[in-house]
Amino acid sequence: MSFFNDIISHTPVFDNVLRSARMVSATDVTVLIKGETGTGKEVLAQAIQKDSQRADKAFITLNCAALPESLIESELFGHKKGAFTGASANKIGIFQAADGGTLFLDEVNSLTLSIQAKLLRFLENGECLAVGETKPYRVDVRIISATNCDLQKAIAKNEFREDLYFRLNVIPLEIPALRERVEDIEHLIKHFQAHFSETHTISAPKFSKQALKILQNYSWPGNIRELRNLCERTAILLSDQDIDAENFPHEFFATKTANNNDDTTFNLPELGLNLDNLEADLIHQALERTNGNRAKSARLLGLSRDTLLYRIQKYGLASK
Repeated sequence: MSFFNDIISHTPVFDNVLRSARMVSATDVTVLIKGETGTGKEVLAQAIQKDSQRADKAFITLNCAALPESLIESELFGHKKGAFTGASANKIGIFQAADGGTLFLDEVNSLTLSIQAKLLRFLENGECLAVGETKPYRVDVRIISATNCDLQKAIAKNEFREDLYFRLNVIPLEIPALRERVEDIEHLIKHFQAHFSETHTISAPKFSKQALKILQNYSWPGNIRELRNLCERTAILLSDQDIDAENFPHEFFATKTANNNDDTTFNLPELGLNLDNLEADLIHQALERTNGNRAKSARLLGLSRDTLLYRIQKYGLASK
């Protein structure tokens, strides 16, 4: 059974990402996973590894932003005894430890330009050079990298090498934010509830329809990680209770309040209007603004994706 089946998705835009990930897992092609913080980039990288021919080999994760600049070269490529103060013995690097397997470089945009050059060398010819050594070594490592920032902007600022970007971006996979996966929220809640009920040996709370609607309208800046934390918190503090609007902190209502200001008030023209024409025009504008992304368009219009699809068909906008 595919490990991608364990990833919850009832959203077409994310289904497409998973379909592409399944295809590339059968190869050794380099993958760049894009997405906001908390969307599950490492989970997707692990699924690619587990579905690949390298499944029984090492899968090593390195958060490129977590290591100080002075250590990252040694951590990645290893060092020779005496290469620098404190190097009392030879040390193998992460590349050698991952030989035959997969190296997941999270927040790859945090690498310094000098380390980017060494990573590019590996991607081009499979060679690495340990600190203090003059002779390179070769390893067989698949690279999956991830970023939560726009690397094109980093390139424009001379903060990221364009040639490295092209080597990493052979297969780009962009995970949508949770606010673009509204259909998945209820399914994710059930998954997390079952997990925390078993982990903490407690009865899961029950979310009311109103509570679910509030969660589906929330912007989720922390994405799935934030939803997971909410589920664990409610599982422990509100075990076997009914959860309603009053159980949520104030930030869950901020989006709704912000959208209810006077600037969004619509005044009916004196001579009236054709409501169908107005609705069709708004849907057309939303699709244009999002370059045809129906999940984002639905969010702009305050509709579910299924409702938007129905109205696109209703007004004959599918081919426009």
